[in-house]
Amino acid sequence: MAAAEGGGVHGCPVLPLANGRSIPVLGLGTSHQGGYSHDAVVHALQKCGIRHIDTAKRYGCESLLQKAIKESGVKREDLWITTKLWHSDYGYENTKKACLESCERLGVEYLDLYLIHWPDAHVPGKSNREVRAETWRAMEELYEKGLCRSIGVSNFLISHLEQLKEDCVITPHVNQVEYHPFQRPQELVDYCRSRDIVFEGYCPLAKGEALTHPSIIQLAKKYGRTPAQICIRWSIQNGIVTIPKSTKAERIQENCKVFDFNLREEDMEFLNAMNINRKLIHLTYPLWKG
Repeated sequence: MAAAEGGGVHGCPVLPLANGRSIPVLGLGTSHQGGYSHDAVVHALQKCGIRHIDTAKRYGCESLLQKAIKESGVKREDLWITTKLWHSDYGYENTKKACLESCERLGVEYLDLYLIHWPDAHVPGKSNREVRAETWRAMEELYEKGLCRSIGVSNFLISHLEQLKEDCVITPHVNQVEYHPFQRPQELVDYCRSRDIVFEGYCPLAKGEALTHPSIIQLAKKYGRTPAQICIRWSIQNGIVTIPKSTKAERIQENCKVFDFNLREEDMEFLNAMNINRKLIHLTYPLWKG
């Protein structure tokens, strides 16, 4: 699935979702470990043409984003705002309450995309599957009411998506998962595409590890680009919605300059072959147990 060139705000390519909406293929990621800078977000919106912001309740910066968006002067209707539901808020009533609270912190009346952050729930007396189904029913209701224009999941494996298919009505519009040259879960990507679930990739620079890899440095020299631009272009060219993080204005500017060149087929294949299933994002509690 290739990104549709053009069609987005400020010329950023978009990918169509199953519900008819379109998501910008490049966004700005935020996080909770030194991953937020007010000035960087304002710069991204005002100077770089970024219109896609990815955050989460867990990151603790939704209220800060409200201030940055307001200062940027960018209209709400021109933005794509994604946030995520943390596992402590899973469950039918809790999910609806948490969504309203995220909207209040962000200063918005609706979310463009709301994601279940992790598949594991840890609710005493209930299986993870039961809690996911209950939570997703609330997500479906939020979607039907228009509070969430699109709904999806994050870090879900095929087994989780299959269970959701059996338990619920609406197929997730998006699955956001770690994706970079060392971690390319192609079977999951293919599964999502077979069900019209757009695949969104976080951590595209492998927490900086990709920037110092000799092969990626060599490709950067070949194209007259930076290693970061090679990684982001590779991800987007593979049809992945890509959300690099940065707190530095110059890095964000660099990360956005990826739409005026293409990687050759042999170089795409070379980068694809670098996959070693090296996952970099883990939580302190056991992941993906059921």
